[in-house]
Amino acid sequence: MNATTASTSALAATLSGSPLSQAYTRQPPGALDRLGQALYWPAIAVLALAALYLVFMLYAAGLTAWALGVLLLAGAGFAVYLSKTGFAYRYLFPGVAGMLLFIAFPLAFTTQIGFTNYSSAHLLSQERVREFLLEQHDTVLDEVRDYSVHGVGKDFRLVLRDPASGAAQFVSPPLALRQGDKPVEVAMQAAGPSDATLGTALTLKELVAHRQALAQLRLRLPGASGDAAVLRYLGLREFGPIRPHFEEQPDGALKRAADGALFRPDATTGYYEGQGTAAGTHLAPGYKVMVGAQNYRRMLFDAEFRGPFLSIFGWTVVFSLLTVVFATAIGMMLAVLLNWEDLRYRTVYRTLLFLPYAVPGFISILVFKGLFNQNFGEINAILDALFGVRPAWFADPGLARTMLLIVNVWLGYPYIMILCTGLLKAIPSDLYEASALAGAGPLTNFFKITAPLIIKPLSPLLVSAFAFNFNNFVLIALLTDGRPDYLSTKIPAGQTDILVSYTYRIAFRDSGTDFGLAAAISTLIFILVAGMSLLNLRLMRNANR
Repeated sequence: MNATTASTSALAATLSGSPLSQAYTRQPPGALDRLGQALYWPAIAVLALAALYLVFMLYAAGLTAWALGVLLLAGAGFAVYLSKTGFAYRYLFPGVAGMLLFIAFPLAFTTQIGFTNYSSAHLLSQERVREFLLEQHDTVLDEVRDYSVHGVGKDFRLVLRDPASGAAQFVSPPLALRQGDKPVEVAMQAAGPSDATLGTALTLKELVAHRQALAQLRLRLPGASGDAAVLRYLGLREFGPIRPHFEEQPDGALKRAADGALFRPDATTGYYEGQGTAAGTHLAPGYKVMVGAQNYRRMLFDAEFRGPFLSIFGWTVVFSLLTVVFATAIGMMLAVLLNWEDLRYRTVYRTLLFLPYAVPGFISILVFKGLFNQNFGEINAILDALFGVRPAWFADPGLARTMLLIVNVWLGYPYIMILCTGLLKAIPSDLYEASALAGAGPLTNFFKITAPLIIKPLSPLLVSAFAFNFNNFVLIALLTDGRPDYLSTKIPAGQTDILVSYTYRIAFRDSGTDFGLAAAISTLIFILVAGMSLLNLRLMRNANR
């Protein structure tokens, strides 16, 4: 025991002087370490102040929900990275924050829009629409006056001229011409003899520099009444009275000055609706309101919308399903052929067959768009030379859909081929040897051995391919743009549109930019794709058993 202790002590003494021991010995902090420690808390304070400033700016802009969200996110970040209890979550927090910002929030925001009438006709809030309508006016042209601005020390005086003679008629008291947010009423005075020596008027360049301050002035003329009593800024050379189109009533209604018609805000339509003699009319623009499930009811019960929508939905399912079926059949067949060891140059064939997947998809799509051109495309040139026909690939609905399937299968089969090639390598060769001894042929081997063994691990990937083609917007947008269109539809819809391209047309193209309806369809697409994802997870779980 003493010998063992002595040898251990000797070994420890030897190691204590070794370079390895010295490397692991805690060294005193260097200059950079001390600098980092000194700047740590000041940097944290700067970040905290920046976050609070951003929250304050959002709150000041009226975006209370955004301000609260930023405050919670920043507070959670500081709590995780500054406290010892949150140490375990430091690597998890960025992923969770990114998921909330880029997945959960857009999803919730889109779903919320689906319950509103948000569109190009209902972009603004009710308050902003009321302000816009109250700002509408006509200029009283007979009372428009030229003006000039003269510098008097540090202040300025504004001179209004007679419309008939052009002589100075009214003069303002000294003005500071400072920019502000509120209108400034100025009591004008009749011009006297002493006002003829005000000095040189400001140049056009100097007027431009003061135009925002001039726009806030309300010039009240002495002895005038009615609309002509107050003059407003009309431009760099003119002030004049205006006649508002609407007057706000105590109950929130708007009274039209021309005929006295009343318009009241309607929370169901998002418009100021006419009352009495103006019934059946409304004022544009409208404002954003909650409409409940109206967009979803429209998809299901509006006959003029339901017809094209259901047709597009059916075509989307058929398009995705046929693409997966044909791409799987071709890809699997090519993988089996290229797995034949006696085939010469099979590496070259595999490389050539993989090229459609290696070339960027949008380039291949545009190339096919030229190849299928009815008048100048090579495909029609070959068909014309052989059979004397030139199919209208882009004008006939059936041919356009066939063209989409051809191009999409061309783009998709290499992916399936590569997957099946890898799966074939995992099949034991003993099975094929035993099948050969039993006298089975190639077809029997494929249907009894190959297909059953690769279809189970391939199934989750096929579901993923189906979900991808369900939202294959790029192909539709670049090849057919959804055309040809259905005839006599309330909302333009194409016979080659799929749900995602149809939603894009509703939201951003030729359907009135109906964001609420597009958001409702997007929510439906999300539910369908989420269901396919759950099915995919279940298939993967079963494949791993």
